[in-house]
Amino acid sequence: MEEKKCLECGKPVFGRRDKKFCDDQCRNTYNNKQNADSNNYVRNVHNILRKNRRILEELNPKGKSKTSRSKLNEKGFDFNYHTSTYTTKAGATYFFCYEYGYLPIEGDYFALVKKQEYVN
Repeated sequence: MEEKKCLECGKPVFGRRDKKFCDDQCRNTYNNKQNADSNNYVRNVHNILRKNRRILEELNPKGKSKTSRSKLNEKGFDFNYHTSTYTTKAGATYFFCYEYGYLPIEGDYFALVKKQEYVN
């Protein structure tokens, strides 16, 4: 019978017939290498979304407020990233970063809102 080798370090693998790695560290290292490129992209997008959410949360402590585009830009808000949209029956489109959202209104101003969902 041929001796199986760890896919990460090349050491002999003992145990189950379908085992591919000698230990958890090698398995984790191998999988992290395989997913590195996509993980970096996902990590960067997630960081932008979290920053946008923090900015909206900071500017909207009471659940409803109004702010300017310049204030959002000053804090580093990125308008290209949001998690969802909601269009009202009147046709207004809210952009959300998780539970915090904004609606473009007159001029360079935005109405800020917080979703009030009740999860059971």
